Amino acid sequence: MNKMNLKPARVFEQFAKINEIPRPSKHEEKMTAYLQEFGKSHGLETIVDEIGNVLIKKPATPGYENRQTVILQSHQDMVCDKLVDVEFDFNTDAIQTYVDGEWLKAKGTTLGADDGIGCAIELAILDSDDIEHGPLECVFTVDEETQLTGASAMKPGFMSGTMLINLDSEDEGEMFVSCAGGRSTVATFRFTREDAPKDYFFIEISLKGLTGGHSGDDINKRRANAIKILSRFVYNMEEKYGSRLVSFNSGKLHNAIPRDGRAIIAVPNAVKEQVRADWNVFTAAVEDEFHVTDTSMAFKMESTEPAKVISAEAGKNIVRALQAVDNGIFAICQDEALGGMVETSSNIAVVKTSETEMEILASQRSNVMSNLDNQCNTIKAVFQLAGAEVIQNDGYPAWKMNPNSQLTKAAVDAYKKIFGKEPIVRGIHAGLECGLFSEKYPELDMVSFGPTLRDVHTPDERLLIPTVQMVWDHLLEMLKHIPNK
Repeated sequence: MNKMNLKPARVFEQFAKINEIPRPSKHEEKMTAYLQEFGKSHGLETIVDEIGNVLIKKPATPGYENRQTVILQSHQDMVCDKLVDVEFDFNTDAIQTYVDGEWLKAKGTTLGADDGIGCAIELAILDSDDIEHGPLECVFTVDEETQLTGASAMKPGFMSGTMLINLDSEDEGEMFVSCAGGRSTVATFRFTREDAPKDYFFIEISLKGLTGGHSGDDINKRRANAIKILSRFVYNMEEKYGSRLVSFNSGKLHNAIPRDGRAIIAVPNAVKEQVRADWNVFTAAVEDEFHVTDTSMAFKMESTEPAKVISAEAGKNIVRALQAVDNGIFAICQDEALGGMVETSSNIAVVKTSETEMEILASQRSNVMSNLDNQCNTIKAVFQLAGAEVIQNDGYPAWKMNPNSQLTKAAVDAYKKIFGKEPIVRGIHAGLECGLFSEKYPELDMVSFGPTLRDVHTPDERLLIPTVQMVWDHLLEMLKHIPNK
C-alpha cells in the first residue's frame, strides 16, 4: 500500500503499521503491546486491564478543558479468513494491501479494516498536535469478533468519559444508535460408525465461491449459505435413495455466512448415475435461485474412497436437523424509527465432523431480547428433537436507542455542517460492544459510525478510501462541538 497517496495520510500511515501486526481474535498480544508502547512513547497515560483492553488518555487542547470527556473506541482484533488456495499465516504474516480504484483491498485475505481503520483513526488523533478537542480516552478492546470478551470483561470504572463514539460501523453517512443482542447455539451429535451397506458408492459434493458476508449486517441480503445449500441435496438423497452420511464440513466463524463446504455421502451403486443427474438439476436450480446475490458459486461432485458411515439413525437425525433448522431472517423491526431493519435472525455458521461427533454452530441475533430468547429456543428445539446435546452461551445484550442523546445531536449537526445534508440515523442488526457498555455504564451516551466497508469477514473485504477522509473530517468537527460538562 502506497500510504502517501491515500488521504488522510496520517490515518492510512497508522493503518499500514497496524496491518503489519498479527492480531487474530484471542491472540492480540502483539497489538496490545504496540498500543501500550505507542501511548508511553507519546507521554500519554496508558492503562492495560487484565483482559488486554488498552486505554490511552489525551488531555484537552487549550480552551477545551471544560468539555465532557469523549471516549473513542474500536477493537484490536480482526476476523482471519482467506481464499482456500492462498498460503497465509495470520499469526505471523502481515496483511498485504493494494488499491483497486477507490477501494483498498487485501491479497487473498480479510483486510482487517474491521476494525483496524477505527484503531488507525484513534492513533492518528493521539499522534496529532493540531486537532481541537476536549479530554479524550482512546479505548481499544480485545476479542470483539468472537465473544466480545474485552467489552464483557471490562470492569466498571475502566472508562470515565460520559460520551462514547464507537468507530466500528461500516456505512459512511449512517449513524447507528442501537444494535442487536446475540447468542450462539452449539449442537453436538455423537455417533458410532459402521460399514456401508453392500454395493454402495461414495461421492463427495462440494460448493465454493459464495459471497458470504457478516451474519448480522448482511443477513438481509438473502445470500446463499453453503451449509443450507448442501443440506438440501443431502436430505433429498437420503429421502429418495436412502443415502448414508459420512461427513459434513463447512464454515469457519460464528459471525460469517459460510462461503464453501463439502459433504461425503454413500448411495446405492445402482442409482449413482441418477444421483449425478439429480445433482446437475439441483445445482442449476440453485444457481438460478441465487443469480443476483451469488454469481460465482462453483459446484463439484466426484467419487471418493469408501469409508465407514455414520450409524443409520444418527445420520438421519443429523440430515433432518440440518434441513429443518431455521436460517436467515426471522422477524423485521416493528418500530418505524428503525426503518424496516431486521429484528431477529439466525445463521447456521459451522459444521465440523470427526470420527465420533458432529458439531454444529448457529448464531442468533435480535434487537428485542424476548425474541432473541424465542429464536434461540426455536433453534435449540430442532437439535434437541434430533437427539443432539445443545449448549447456548450467555451472549451479549442489545443496545437500546436513546431518543434524547446529546451525542447523536452533536454527530448529526457536525455532519450537516460539513456535508450539507442529513445523515441516516438508524439501528444495526449486527452486534456492537455498545450493548455491553450500556450495561456497565448505563448513563453513557453513545453513537457509532465509520467509513464504508463491504464484504467484511471475507477475503473480499474492502474499504472505500474516500469515506475515510469524510469520517475523519466529520469526527474532528464533532469533537470541536462536544457540550461542556
